[in-house]
Formats: sequence, structure tokens, C-alpha cells
Amino acid sequence: MCGIAGAFQQPDGKLVVTTMTDRLGHRGPDAGGVVELVAPESAVVLGHRRLSIIDLSAAADQPFAKDGLTLTYNGEIYNHAQLRRQLEGLGVRFATRSDTEVVLEAWRVWGTDSLRRLRGMFAFAVHDERTGSLTLARDPLGIKPLYVMDRGDGMLFASELKALLSAVGAELSVNPAAMVASALYYWLPQDIDAVTQVRKLAPGSWVRYDRDGAVSSGTYWDAAEEAFRASRSPRSDLRDVLTASVEAHLVADVPVACFLSGGLDSSLIAALAHRRDPSLEAYTIAFRPEDQRLEAMPDDAPYARLLAGRLGMRLHEIELHPDVASLLPRMVDVLDEPIGDPAAINTLLMCEAAREAGVKVLLSGMGADELFGGYRKHYAMLLGSRYRRVPAAVREGVVGPVVRAMPVTVGGRGVRTTRWAQRFVSFAGLPEEEAFRRSYTLYDRDELVGLLDPDLAGAVDEVIGRHRAVYEDNDLDEAVARMCLADSRMFMAGLNLTYTDRASMAASTEVRVPFVDPVVFDAAFSLKDSDRIRGRVQKAALREVAREWLPREIVDRPKASFGAPLRAWVSNDLRELVDDVLLDGELVRSGFLRREPLQRIVDDQRTGRRDESKQVWQLLSLELWYRNARSAGVRAA
Repeated sequence: MCGIAGAFQQPDGKLVVTTMTDRLGHRGPDAGGVVELVAPESAVVLGHRRLSIIDLSAAADQPFAKDGLTLTYNGEIYNHAQLRRQLEGLGVRFATRSDTEVVLEAWRVWGTDSLRRLRGMFAFAVHDERTGSLTLARDPLGIKPLYVMDRGDGMLFASELKALLSAVGAELSVNPAAMVASALYYWLPQDIDAVTQVRKLAPGSWVRYDRDGAVSSGTYWDAAEEAFRASRSPRSDLRDVLTASVEAHLVADVPVACFLSGGLDSSLIAALAHRRDPSLEAYTIAFRPEDQRLEAMPDDAPYARLLAGRLGMRLHEIELHPDVASLLPRMVDVLDEPIGDPAAINTLLMCEAAREAGVKVLLSGMGADELFGGYRKHYAMLLGSRYRRVPAAVREGVVGPVVRAMPVTVGGRGVRTTRWAQRFVSFAGLPEEEAFRRSYTLYDRDELVGLLDPDLAGAVDEVIGRHRAVYEDNDLDEAVARMCLADSRMFMAGLNLTYTDRASMAASTEVRVPFVDPVVFDAAFSLKDSDRIRGRVQKAALREVAREWLPREIVDRPKASFGAPLRAWVSNDLRELVDDVLLDGELVRSGFLRREPLQRIVDDQRTGRRDESKQVWQLLSLELWYRNARSAGVRAA
């Protein structure tokens, strides 16, 4: 796991790439390098920062050059040993034990056809001395990031947006649609760019730049096509698929540990990994009791202890009581894009604790909810189809007003059922795509338009239209499958994988996600909706498999989100920051946010009339991100 940067046909390429590579130092503290490849008709500069995981020797450092190909690569290929044997059978000779060299030789032999053979997470650039071309590629599901900027006659690329901002920030400008999307979602979808001149290379795609200026691109793995094909295939053996995926994700020359929240997903990964490696250890988190009460959060620690005890696994418990007012600005810088999810703090602090203990690699249960129907919104959408049979006069004239009037706190304690009910009535009566969007976004269309500069109404409609286009871009027959596909393409890639990558790499650790794997993806979409949600049981097929390895207390446990005591933090720790930085901030002064509706959101949160903690956290994060971008020289939206 590493950080990469590069330039193609740039007169100042070496200076720019050196600046970007230095900014990515946290991603690879073990080694670094910049190489300049200059020919009469082309100029290429490649940079790399290395976190050594497989083949720790200096021979595997990057950029890695061999027989006319030069590679800078971020990721891990879990089937590199099998690919090595195939390539050796074709006459290839290897100088290292690294997966890096396997990627390079696979590219030499198979070109873009090699991309579907790579099982793992990756983003890389490979330069071919013979043709003068530079090709970029990204893994199928978007685990590893890659930002690309067209510049002059060529381009720049980097693993993180902040690297580009540090080098050429004055050439960039904030994208208003990204600001709108951040307010709506609290993260950015893959097809919306934070600054107008920099785009994210799409998951499952590649792009080649030739020395004559020609640019070609292709998609080697398309989520909608793969999901449809899998839905028409026989049901996969989920037990074998998951066992094989976890085993593959343990390949490393350094110690591997795992996150263990005590929920189904992380517990299943931990149990399967422990069967393969009994020395594996786990990390879990807990929060201050007073924060848990205000948030009405479940206590995960007893479940994590239960499983660790059953397995004989050493469990490291980390109680989080961070100085949130100081940590939030750092977190905004770490996250790179305007993302307002406090769960990133959990990941950062756990990874820092693991790194201090000498652990470089952690396994995560992320991705199971998206693929197997585990989010409450999935079940709520099914309930919504029944709710829509209630007469509209009753829904809108009786149920809605009563639920919206219910307090979200009573006696200083959060009322989770009120929060869920208020969220439910906000979307349950809507058509499928609109209801799904509203089930997890922070505002409906009119609320968002009322909060923002009136001139941004068109941008709001554009962002909502993009959601509709992604949601409807499939031929799946069943509603839960459509929701899971949309989540895997938007929510998982745009939020969960993004914050996991940035937070873990900020701590110089690697997080692996065995559920986020093309083989597991196929297995998930070979299921019927009744395999995902059966009655009131979500992730039914996954629970069936888990019963072989997990205690029933964990298998039958209701969904417990990987969250944070957000209401406590917003109401207490961040009160002064909200007043001084958000309410009197750049977004209000520039007119992007309207002061009066913003003040109402803050007041409703503080009085307990409505739970607006996510909205306040996101807007505060957006304000800090905007300030960071402007301080890097980026032009205003």
C-alpha cells in the first residue's frame, strides 16, 4: 500500500511530482523515489512512497523499472503467487518476490487484459519506453484512489487530491456541484469532482496517453453488467467464496490484525481469518458512557469480547474520548474531499493504535451491508412499499405531523426510535429511486435549495439527476438488488472506501476489505432478494453462513452501525466551533449558505426539536474543507 504521483508531458514535471510525492509521505514512510523518463518526443516523471507489505527488500522499491517498462503502483494483489507461476510458465523470469513485479510482467504479457486477472486493490501507472505511452488503471470496485488532472499537452495524477493542491492549487477552482453534493450526501459520488479540473479515474477503468497526444480509454469491469450477469447465474456457494476471499486477503510479509466491532460483518471476517492464522489479534473501540447515552448508541464491546474469548484471540480495546474540536480540522485535511462522516475518526484512531503496536495491515468487514442488504434503509424501503398503501390523507395529515413533533431527546437521553421514525416518514411515501435517495441523504430537494444560494437550484437538480441516472442504470429485476448495486457504486465507493483509505493511510496502515472483491460481488448478486432480507432478518444468507463460526448472540444481533457519539460531540465539544467557524464562516459570507435556515438547523439541534447533528457536522466539515482549499490557492466556487 503506497502513494503514487506522476506527470506526462509537463515541462515542470519533476518539480511538481517531487512536491506531490512529498505531500504523500504518510502513505509510504518506508521508501520513496522519483524517476524522470525523458525521450525526444515524451517526458514522463513518476513518483512513489512505499509502505512495505510484500517483499520488504529494497529490490521491490518503486518506481519499479524492468526491460523498458516502469511502474508506480499503489495496492496489493492477493493472487500474485498464482499469477507469478502462470507467467513463469510463459518464460518470464523474476528478480523479486514482490507483487509489484508481477503487475509489471502481467502488463507486459497481457496488457489491459491483465486487469481482470488481478485480484486485489490497486491504482497504478505504467510507462512503456518502446511506445512512449503512459497508462493509468484502477481496481474494479474503487478501493484505491487515483486523481487525474489534464494540464497543457499532458496530465498529472496522484493518489490524493491534496497532493495536486499542494503542487498546482492556484490552477484549480472549487466545483460548485461538489459543494452541493457534499451538502446533500455528506460525501462525494465518484462522478462528481471536488475541483473542476481534477477527476477521479472511474473504478474498473484504464486510460492511456500517447506521445502524439492521443488519449484512449476503456472499461474492463462494469458493476451493472457484472451484477446483471451474476443475477442470471446459479447461486454461488457463499461459504466457500467468503472463506477463500478472507484467506486471500491474509497474504503479507508483515503482521495482519483485524477490526472487531462485535457486529456480524467484522466478526465473520475475524473468525475466518483466525481459523487461518491463530496468532491474529483484533482491535475494537468504545466511547465514554455519557456520550453513548446522549447518542443512544449500542455498546459493542461486550460482543467483541465474547467473540475474542470464544476464539482465544487477543483483543485490544481502545476507549475514544478525543479532543474533537482539535481533531476535526485534522480529519478534514486527512479526508481530502468534503466528507462529513465522523466514523472516519474511529478508523484513524484505531489505525494509529494498531500502528503504534507494530501492525501495518488490518482487515475490515466493510462492504457486507452494501452487497448483502444490511442497512436499515434497505429494510425501511420494503416497509415503505406497505406504508404507501395507507391513504395519503392519513400519512400526510396525521402520521407525518405526529412523528415530526416527537422529541429526539428526553431527559438528556437520545431517543433512537424517534430519529428512525422521523427519517422513515420523510421518504416512505415516495417512488422507489426518490425514496432510496431520500432515505440516506440529509435534505429533500426543497430543503436544500432553501439552505443554499438561490442560484444553485440548478446544481441541486443536476446532482439529484445524477443519482437517478446511476440508480436506474441496470437491468436488475428486484428492488433490494437495485439498492445494493446503487450502494456499491455510490455509497461504498464515494464514502466508506474513501474515508477508510484516507484515514488508514494517514496512520501509515493498510486496511483490507475481503467483502469488497469481484468474486464476492458476483456471489452477492447471485442471490435473490429473499436471500438478502427474509421477513425482518437482513443479510439472511450471510447469517446462515456465519452460524457455523459465530455465537448466536452475534449472528442474531440487530444491526449496530460503525458510528460515533455525534450528537454529544456536536452539542458539547463543538459548540464553540459551530458558532465561530460555521455560523460566521466563509460559506455564509460568500452566500453559499443562507444564514437564517442555517441558524434554524443549529437551533433545532440544540433544543432537541430535531436531530440535525449530521447536518451540522457535515456543514462544519464543508466549511473547514473550503477554507483549506482556498488556503492552497484554489479559486472560489
